[in-house]
Amino acid sequence: MELFLMAAGTIAMGVLGCVVWFWGSNLVLDSIYPPRGRNAGDNIRRANMIRPWLFVGPAVLFLGVYLVYPVIDSFWRSLHNADGSRFVGAGNYLWALGDDKFRESIWNNLLWLLVVPALSTVFGLLAAQLTDRIRWGNIGKSLIFMPMAISFVGAGVIWKLIYEFRESGETQIGLLNWIVTRLGGEPQIWLTLIPWNNFFLMIVLVWIQTGFAMVILSAALRGIPEETIEAAILDGASPWQLFFKIKVPQIMGSIAVVWTTITIVVLKVFDIVFVMTNGQWGTQVLANLMYDWMFRGSPDYGRGSAIAIVLMIVVTPIMVWNIYNARKEAG
Repeated sequence: MELFLMAAGTIAMGVLGCVVWFWGSNLVLDSIYPPRGRNAGDNIRRANMIRPWLFVGPAVLFLGVYLVYPVIDSFWRSLHNADGSRFVGAGNYLWALGDDKFRESIWNNLLWLLVVPALSTVFGLLAAQLTDRIRWGNIGKSLIFMPMAISFVGAGVIWKLIYEFRESGETQIGLLNWIVTRLGGEPQIWLTLIPWNNFFLMIVLVWIQTGFAMVILSAALRGIPEETIEAAILDGASPWQLFFKIKVPQIMGSIAVVWTTITIVVLKVFDIVFVMTNGQWGTQVLANLMYDWMFRGSPDYGRGSAIAIVLMIVVTPIMVWNIYNARKEAG
């Protein structure tokens, strides 16, 4: 209850602070440039030039403090040794290139990039198409989208229980091993089976992101002009031709946005790996490796920051391209 009251109080103070800021700043602006008198026209024009910044200004300030400054600080730390007492230049980046765990993380991140966006987009597209054609489609969409409401940590815990292992002869509480033993097989420690354990982890993120892909692509499919579909049907197009040659080409922009958005999520994946394997048994990824160096054992802020900068460099071009495509699609 104490934590709940603290959270509620913080939210209330934040909302009240925003109201006071916007009301007070507009009051001050109107007192400096009053919308009346001999110079009313000039005052209104000047006030209208400044007024938007009263709303955007705090957001820009907080973004600068919480996003821009940490990037600069992380880059500076990446050029120093573990405790920041000695400048080492590119030494931490050269170390990363020769480190086995870093190379393993790069390979695993590439594997995630190849599998998760592709499967999530394909399943989301199929779900969007199929749920639009059945009577209880909205219920189906709700069920498919539901994992999006679960945190990555919560999803990791759920799937870790699904993969849970008990010795042969014991009662299997893990759903997957229960099915295997019922079919006459032997229970497996699924999360230690290299390299298949990486795919078992990817299933969790595909399960979560399919709902996101479905919602975006369902809206895109509904935006296709009915005249196009009717013309294709009159020309004798089969359902497969209608889907792959008429519908899919018209929503390629939305597919690209979904694909790149999920790609960014994949590049930053941390929670699932941390909860389910902690990067062991060949499942290490960049974000988890960064956490290990930054906060585990004797922290090495230099190497941890170098990994963070590498991760940012990889994510940024995809993010920029995603924003460009989203604006192009909206335009």
